[in-house]
Amino acid sequence: MRYLELVIHTTEEGLEPLEAELMSMGYTGLVVNDPRDFQDLMNKKHEYDWDYLSEDVMGLGGQEPTVTVYLDGEETGSGYFEAQRIDMMLEDLRQSLLNGDFGESADFGSLTVTTALRDDGEWKDNWKEYFKPKRVSDHIMVCPVWVQYELTDSEREAGVRILRIDPGMAFGTGTHETTSLCLKALEKYLGPGMSVLDVGTGSGILAIAARLLGAGDIKAVDIDPEAVRSALENAETNGMAGEMDISPGDLTKGVDFRADIVVANLMADLVMMLAEDVRKHMKPGARFISSGIIEEKLDEVLACLREKGFEIEEVTEDGMWRAVTAV
Repeated sequence: MRYLELVIHTTEEGLEPLEAELMSMGYTGLVVNDPRDFQDLMNKKHEYDWDYLSEDVMGLGGQEPTVTVYLDGEETGSGYFEAQRIDMMLEDLRQSLLNGDFGESADFGSLTVTTALRDDGEWKDNWKEYFKPKRVSDHIMVCPVWVQYELTDSEREAGVRILRIDPGMAFGTGTHETTSLCLKALEKYLGPGMSVLDVGTGSGILAIAARLLGAGDIKAVDIDPEAVRSALENAETNGMAGEMDISPGDLTKGVDFRADIVVANLMADLVMMLAEDVRKHMKPGARFISSGIIEEKLDEVLACLREKGFEIEEVTEDGMWRAVTAV
């Protein structure tokens, strides 16, 4: 589908009035770019906000505030969009802002507009071409649901199992270092029939892998409803519907489950926040596998775990990422 992207340039003061006016005109699919959000991120309003920022994200500072509107178009003899209709919409918007109840001194900036004709094929599924079947551990082959893959004879002889996944809007394709570190640790420490608690399940990949590796009772929780939906769908895709408890949940409250292995692929600050509560959900002799820990945070995480009474059994690494197994 083709659509028109309108990027309206304004000021920090003008962002909220501009967004309100656009919504009152019936345009609800808006993207607000507020540089103050980037500044909050850099100032780390919460300890767990981030451990690592890519260079692409670092380049977002200093941008001009904008509101982006996406308009569906009807194909006409002169093209996909009628320029006159768009000009009228923008003029109505300018007049509503200037004549509104925002005060005569309100500064809306230039209100200039840059436009671009887009096709959702440019981005909608392009990422999928980079997600290929990958053997992430000795016995787990992660395969996207849109790819047909058959195990080779040697893979079958090695006991490799296919885990089919569609991450949707949730984290967890298995190809990211933090996820593969968890999968390898599960494969190493999970024995037949052991119970598993997957904290922050995302796409459900770790819970599903645990079942493929022979786990017994499995509970997977996430505070994000979209992640829970994704995990339920992926469990069904792998023929595991009803074989595990996947539900909204916060480890610090309302989760009543004890496991032989607790696995959490989160980030360093969240791992430290959960360290005390994790112990309440561990059976005697259980292990806590945590990942999403950037190299620079490792010592801090290890110190926190030891303070909470854990003994560090193993630290594994992949690139800049670390995973910790503690008992």
